[in-house]
Amino acid sequence: MCDATMSDAGRTPGSTSAPDPSRPVPPLADPAAFPPLDLTRRPWAGRQVTAGGVTLHVRETPGAPARAVYVHGLSGSATNWTDLAGLLAGRAAGTSVDLPGFGLSPPLEPRVWTPDANADALARFLRASGDEPVHLLGNSLGGTVCVLLAARHPDLVRTLTLVSPAVPDRRPDPRRLSDPRLALAMVPGSPGRRARAALAAMGPRERAEQVLTLCFGDPSRAPEHRIVEAAEEIVARGAMPWAGEAVNGAAFAMFAGWLRFGPASLWAAMRAVTAPTLVLWGDRDRLVSPRRADRTVRSLRAGRLLMLPGVGHIAQMEVPDVVACAVAGMWDAVDAGEWAGDVARDGKMRAAPRVEQVES
Repeated sequence: MCDATMSDAGRTPGSTSAPDPSRPVPPLADPAAFPPLDLTRRPWAGRQVTAGGVTLHVRETPGAPARAVYVHGLSGSATNWTDLAGLLAGRAAGTSVDLPGFGLSPPLEPRVWTPDANADALARFLRASGDEPVHLLGNSLGGTVCVLLAARHPDLVRTLTLVSPAVPDRRPDPRRLSDPRLALAMVPGSPGRRARAALAAMGPRERAEQVLTLCFGDPSRAPEHRIVEAAEEIVARGAMPWAGEAVNGAAFAMFAGWLRFGPASLWAAMRAVTAPTLVLWGDRDRLVSPRRADRTVRSLRAGRLLMLPGVGHIAQMEVPDVVACAVAGMWDAVDAGEWAGDVARDGKMRAAPRVEQVES
């Protein structure tokens, strides 16, 4: 069900002020305009493409002449967008990328794992592989990459969609770990060794279930075959000689970026983004707090925020049909010239529009 209204119940967690009518509700496309959600769909066919001196593995979704580019988060891959890309194919052909060192993409040489390096590499790739601006969508770390790209290369981006972007969130919270033994594994001596041994002994199925439990607001929404696919991908990635280095390097670089302030911060990059931007955030996100949604949308010149009740960190996988309604609604509004900057007159984001009910 795709129905967004302004209400006290829809207030972003931590918000205390009244709804602000100066901030329009993000429009939602009619669910009837989309094909039925096929939860048995296998990942789209992939191939390795070199453009602009950058080699990426991509999964391509045939579709309309417009082009959408999908960017996954930390430890993710192009398969994170299978369902959403299929739903939006009637409006835009899809290119889901594996970032350098993730999925089936080789790492950059020299090996650099920063969001800045990924943004620059993806920009070179897009500039060399197409003539028109793209609809750019990013989740988590991929959202950070997309913000940096959009800020530095506005001519490449038609619209920007951020799904729980990895904005600075420095709170210590053990709920952000898929397994509490991950913290123990960093401890020197025998406790750390035992934790590392126990983690290494875990099978791919158990790891996949842990990740989905962490990232979904309601893990029961994960179809069985998606869990199997995630386990298979864990095995395939484990065979890549750079897999561990990529995850650790990208995580460290992302956290280091959270310690930047002033003009070098991600917030400053957001203020430079001129593209129409939709921000989607699940109110059960345990990885990046929903409390960061207000500042995120306030930092964007033309941003609107939609909260998703009962949804976690990877909304495009958990409720792809709801996300499709929101994304297509933005695209339609932009095409009609009906999307504008939504910064409140006093500079404060008040109540967040929210899908009143999620059924997927």
